[in-house]
Amino acid sequence: MKIRLSTFDDIPQIEIIINDAKTYLASLNIDQWQNGYPNAEQVENDIKKGESYVVVNDENKVIATSMFTLRKEPTYKEIFDGKWLVSEDEIYGVIHRMAIKKEFRKLGLATFLFDEFHQQLKDKNIQSLKIDTHEDNLGMQSLIKKLGYKYCGIIYTSYNAKRLAFEKVVS
Repeated sequence: MKIRLSTFDDIPQIEIIINDAKTYLASLNIDQWQNGYPNAEQVENDIKKGESYVVVNDENKVIATSMFTLRKEPTYKEIFDGKWLVSEDEIYGVIHRMAIKKEFRKLGLATFLFDEFHQQLKDKNIQSLKIDTHEDNLGMQSLIKKLGYKYCGIIYTSYNAKRLAFEKVVS
């Protein structure tokens, strides 16, 4: 099992994983990823920017996906009912669009991805990784808290959806 940058050839497999995640979230009555986002166009843009990652198994099948960037997240500029641990002026990492293929959930793949992104930040002497999630997405909240993330406040997406914001100091 390994993590690598996504290629355009991976898009059909990534789409299946994301669509499975949309169905899973809907089945839990979580109103996240229910408005056409994320989609193939978004994944394609992530790939063009070198920000889309996949986990492939020993048969080279894509079993998880995530976006990871060092570019500032515009929606993180303003945080409500709290504050970031590390200033917005500093360089930080951001994770978006993490999803695990349904038959591979609960096997530690999300933690595997987080560990990789934490290491990339440490290698670059960047001390902060930020992430946001839906207030009803208790599975993701539980995972990120277990990994040492701290709740920092509320942000609003570009389409004005409320999200809980978390951050971890990794260095």
